[in-house]
Amino acid sequence: MIDYTVDGDGVASITWNMTDRSMNVMNRASIAAFREAVDKAVQDKAVKGVIVASAKNDFVAGGDLVSMLEESKDPARALQNSFALQKLFRDIEKAGKPFVAAMNGTALGGGYEICLACHRRIAADNPKALIGLPEATIGLLPGAGGTQRLPRLIGVSKALPMMLEGKKVDPKAALALGMIDEIVAPADLLARAKAWILGEGQTGHVKPWDQKGFRVPEAANTPKGAQVFTAGNAMLRAKTMGNYPNAQYIMSCVYEGMLVDIDTGLKIESRYFVACTQSKEARNMIRSLFFSIGEANKLANRPKNVPTQAYTKVGILGAGMMGAGIAWAASSVGLQVVLLDSTQESADKGKAYSAGLLDKRIKSRRASEADKEKQLGLIRATTSYDDLKGCDLIIEAVFEDRAIKADVTRKAEAQLEPTAIFASNTSTLPISGLAEASSRPANFIGLHFFSPVDKMPLVEIIRGKQTSDETLARAMDFVKKIRKTPIVVNDSRGFYTSRVFATYVTEGLTLLAEGVAPAIIENAGKAAGMPVGPLALADEVSLELMHRVRTQTRKDLGDAYKADGSEPVLNLMVEKLGRMGKKAAKGFYEYPADGKKRLWTELGKHFPVKAEQPALADVIKRLVYIQSVETARCLEEKVVIDVRDADVGSIMGWGFPPFRGGTVSNIDTVGVQPFVAECDQLAQKFGARFTPPKLLRDMAAQGKTFYAA
Repeated sequence: MIDYTVDGDGVASITWNMTDRSMNVMNRASIAAFREAVDKAVQDKAVKGVIVASAKNDFVAGGDLVSMLEESKDPARALQNSFALQKLFRDIEKAGKPFVAAMNGTALGGGYEICLACHRRIAADNPKALIGLPEATIGLLPGAGGTQRLPRLIGVSKALPMMLEGKKVDPKAALALGMIDEIVAPADLLARAKAWILGEGQTGHVKPWDQKGFRVPEAANTPKGAQVFTAGNAMLRAKTMGNYPNAQYIMSCVYEGMLVDIDTGLKIESRYFVACTQSKEARNMIRSLFFSIGEANKLANRPKNVPTQAYTKVGILGAGMMGAGIAWAASSVGLQVVLLDSTQESADKGKAYSAGLLDKRIKSRRASEADKEKQLGLIRATTSYDDLKGCDLIIEAVFEDRAIKADVTRKAEAQLEPTAIFASNTSTLPISGLAEASSRPANFIGLHFFSPVDKMPLVEIIRGKQTSDETLARAMDFVKKIRKTPIVVNDSRGFYTSRVFATYVTEGLTLLAEGVAPAIIENAGKAAGMPVGPLALADEVSLELMHRVRTQTRKDLGDAYKADGSEPVLNLMVEKLGRMGKKAAKGFYEYPADGKKRLWTELGKHFPVKAEQPALADVIKRLVYIQSVETARCLEEKVVIDVRDADVGSIMGWGFPPFRGGTVSNIDTVGVQPFVAECDQLAQKFGARFTPPKLLRDMAAQGKTFYAA
């Protein structure tokens, strides 16, 4: 677990080597072993200095969240454990001999906090390595000295964004920020660490904050610090809306800690850290953003006993924004791509999209001209279906029109081997219906990508009525191959993500029709934790597209179609006012040339605002609860099988607030019984769409929750 050696020159090496883990992590056992090795080195008078290294490809990935959550059940015990870890790192700092962190690879969270406690941080020149304190991204804060050492090391104004945003940077960026001291060739790492110990390290092993007269230049009681914290608090409030307590705790740790000595600051940090672990927001984020996404990426729901599919060549029908994005994703992992469209000009334009992305990567030094040439060489832009021969998978990404999709399906399948898979990228049309155009519906499946594909990490895999287990397993293999996160759902109109996402926008439009002020609607959406308000989102999606989907759905369902409160709004905006959304530069918002969008000044003329307005909290509840209750219906109807997929899909697919843990976790956070009661009240006041399904009523009656405590 921790290897300890001392060489003939008196340099000790403490090497992290957790053989039972793929990466080194900090847990009770590894910390105890590390403490034992540190004590041995400090107490041995023959040891002149210590190299802290790793026997794995990376340094230390951070803390073991399973252990942390278990220990956090007893806050008093958790606080004592935190104090003990802080003491260990202070003992390193005050050892009287130099400690060097030899960072061969990624060092995140607690792993980087080990490095911060060392007197020197030397990183290998490894562009794939990541360094930082990303705890904020899962609702926590750096709890092993990070909030105290990093600001003292690089300054408050540079440290706060790193911690609040959970940024991870490569070694070169870390060096520029002052997070590490030097970069060397990987083969020279240990030799350079030893040389520093035997040279400068013999006199350079007292931390700046342990030297007499040290002052934090950007502490809150300095003019510059006062500016940093005043602006920082305002920006933090605007960005988080007060929904993420860990962010405020980080700010408080730095504010309070920089006014006192390091030891007092570390005690302050420990108390805030333990408070953080007790919050429902942290538990929600850890569950969904760490554990559930991890399970999805491991293909936990993949059908068993199906051999893993190895992909070499894929075909993409349609070179528009979605098709071009999928071509980028596939070619970026070394797959041959046939990008087919009706004209060569359109196909070439789709390929040019990847060229543009690669140019941006070259500019940011994440790729080279050789990388660009190699990746573009994998993409064949064409109009010929003959080029599809030999494809393992075809992904159709043409217009949302059944006739067009059926036509390209038949033409493409004529070129394929019997074992090849055919997938549709539709976001709304039922897969089973589209599969009727296929000569082999068992090999037909839905792969719903999200735009822009190069940035959005989720793929919703839709299983049709005749889709085989083998096809599902192989489709999941493809999603993993292109480094996306898959969730699996069963076929249904709108599937899961489009169906539930639509309720947020629809509720916003319904509120507008009821006479609620547009500004209240938009502010409620953002205050709820959504990325943007529902009216702005409707503009982004396209009012014209939403109207077209409604029209198609009405035709498909006939008498079974049920209109909702948003339909008159869409009809008026699209049919009578010609306001189609952001692409047309006019929707619920105006999009002037200066780029600063604003709510359309004539909205009140067409949607009169009532004199009496609802409380912001009530509007927030409607916008959030409608998404969760619709998710419960999807679970009851078995559109979604796994509650983890529902939560992951809601956060990664359309930006449901991470601090709520996802649409399912939100119900557990409120409590199933109170959620049902509150939904009944909403249904009585605003309509049957809020009525809880039988699944929720049964759970409430039995005292059940979706997740175990």
